[in-house]
Amino acid sequence: MGLLWILTLCLPSPVLAREFGAYEVPVQPADVFPDADRFDPLNGAPAMGTAYKQDKPVGHIFLTSDIGYSGKPIEVLGGMNREGIVTGAKVIKHAEPILLIGIPEQKLFDFVHRYVGRNPLKEAEAGARQAIDAISGATVTAIVINDGIHRAARKIARGGQAEAPVAKSTLLDPPFKPKAWNEMLGEGTVRRLTLNHGEVDAAFHKIGAGSGEPYIKVMPPQELFIDLHVALVTPAEIGQNLLGAAEYANLKEWLAPNQQALLIMANGTYSFRGSGFVRGGIFDRFKINQDGNGILLHDYQYRRMRDLGAGMPEFEEIGLFKMPEGGLFDPTRSWSMELLAQRPIGPIEKTFTSFSLSYTLPERFLQRPAPVVVPPAAQTQTASQADDPESGPPLWQRMWQDKMGDIIVLSVSLILLTLIFFFQELLITHPRLVTNIRRAFLLFSLIWIGGYAQAQLSVVNVLTFLHALMGNFRWEFFLIEPLIFILWSATALSLIFWGRGAFCGWLCPFGALTELLNLVAQKFKVPQIRIPFAWHERLWAFKYVLFMGLLAISLSSMATAEMLAEIEPFKTVVLLRFDREWPYVLWAVGLLGVGLFIERFFCRYLCPLGAAIAIPGRMRVFAWLKRRRQCGDLCSNCGNECGVQAIQPNGEIHPNECIYCLHCQLNYVNEAVCPTLIMRKTRRERRASASKEESPSV
Repeated sequence: MGLLWILTLCLPSPVLAREFGAYEVPVQPADVFPDADRFDPLNGAPAMGTAYKQDKPVGHIFLTSDIGYSGKPIEVLGGMNREGIVTGAKVIKHAEPILLIGIPEQKLFDFVHRYVGRNPLKEAEAGARQAIDAISGATVTAIVINDGIHRAARKIARGGQAEAPVAKSTLLDPPFKPKAWNEMLGEGTVRRLTLNHGEVDAAFHKIGAGSGEPYIKVMPPQELFIDLHVALVTPAEIGQNLLGAAEYANLKEWLAPNQQALLIMANGTYSFRGSGFVRGGIFDRFKINQDGNGILLHDYQYRRMRDLGAGMPEFEEIGLFKMPEGGLFDPTRSWSMELLAQRPIGPIEKTFTSFSLSYTLPERFLQRPAPVVVPPAAQTQTASQADDPESGPPLWQRMWQDKMGDIIVLSVSLILLTLIFFFQELLITHPRLVTNIRRAFLLFSLIWIGGYAQAQLSVVNVLTFLHALMGNFRWEFFLIEPLIFILWSATALSLIFWGRGAFCGWLCPFGALTELLNLVAQKFKVPQIRIPFAWHERLWAFKYVLFMGLLAISLSSMATAEMLAEIEPFKTVVLLRFDREWPYVLWAVGLLGVGLFIERFFCRYLCPLGAAIAIPGRMRVFAWLKRRRQCGDLCSNCGNECGVQAIQPNGEIHPNECIYCLHCQLNYVNEAVCPTLIMRKTRRERRASASKEESPSV
């Protein structure tokens, strides 16, 4: 079943065609407003029109078209009577890929239907708008729809009129002045939201969620849930005080002209960043609201920070975010940060509530449209500040400095692995030592590289690198993740010497896990399935098809390619440790289960990353694994014992499939296993015996 699921994702088929298209259905008036027989044409944003019954106005029809996870609109048509109660709501169009893979569309339809009979405007006024009974596994989509429906309700309450435009103010950048943390809190340049678990529990009780037991550990009411702080750090007085001069200079280099940046800091048991966030994703635990519009932030708008500038407090979590360009965010107007809290209400179901933190810049940072007298000192920077030569190292250098301990550990392990390969001829004469070294290294890869350092490589990294080569390539983007960069560099270099074997066989945390689990299975006498070589040879080609398919799709839509790259269970197993929606967990557990019977099943037949590495690995210069001309002819021991069946029937080692486990090399020097060595030993013993018989007696 798992293989069929992957086929539907990655091969041309009607299912795939539907996924890349969009769900779109016709709609009748009765579908969203049972009492209406006709509508006015819809117009505006959100689009709306009057609903009539026998030419008498009975309410309104609205259409929301907010951008979802796919980057395309989710269109929801709804009806609302004159009391503000939703009479019907129906999804008429969407292109949300996350709802077409593993998550039934019916969940989306059920979610939208829950608004029927509710009054969104009154709920918002009472604070109940925060009750977002979100779609498990598609939180971003739920937030987008929720915002659209509430925005339509506000417009209908205003009689169909859009909010009056407000003349735009100008953001000023006063000269830098040193400020203490408490002073910045007091004047409002840093805003704070503090919640304990008791307050969060009360909010969930208000929407009927109750306790999270037995699905989560219930914390004491006074335990800190989150102590959240947020600041606009584009002005020097705010940014330089919070970040320090060097980091503020890095920020200005990162931002485009007139682009804004927010700093979010927090302590507590709840992470605003979220444990499920990974490269290529969207931050779905918070959003920025301004003038009825919700702004969700992506990973490419984010930089993680370890600490603030001198004299500032320490935080467990600090994130720097650049806001979208194009006028979507206006720093001179009030805005708010909405924090989404989640609570499981079943084995796989969650409910959500949110808390808002508002932010408005003090007046000295603003120039209003009306003529005002602005002191010259507030219009320009002082000459001493403009000429300030202080600058710090780029962010990527700071990241390397912060992770120097981890870099040393990883570098030492790579040096050790290189020595193992370079001196393999000496080591293979000690088979037990080689076996123990390999198993220890696999444990290191699983526990340290994967579990601690979270440095699991992915085919998404390959696609990102290839796209960077075709576009605006910058080394800084890749250097900002030191451990990932070092692993990729080591893997690229190892292709010259050992093909894909160094990474796939020794450094991949998921590969290490599958091999170790298979070793345990063999200890418990789990039967091992050996696929006939004719089938094996055809099946290994499948991973190349998957990789080329992902590469082709990425040329059209990188977001779609990243989503389809979920064929890799790395994120589920290594990065998120199975803390995901059940389809992903089921897929990962299924692959690990098959691996108990077929050693490294995923690595051999389905891994697009392995295929991506193996293709340039064909250009390796050296052939370090020794073979004899009798291999495959006189003897097939190595081929029969190769766990991944990388040795062909003729005795040759297929470099694209070899994981460099060195087992065949142990046989190569074993006089009890290799027939050639056995015959040589027999001849030596015969000659020695004959020589002894011919020698004269003493």
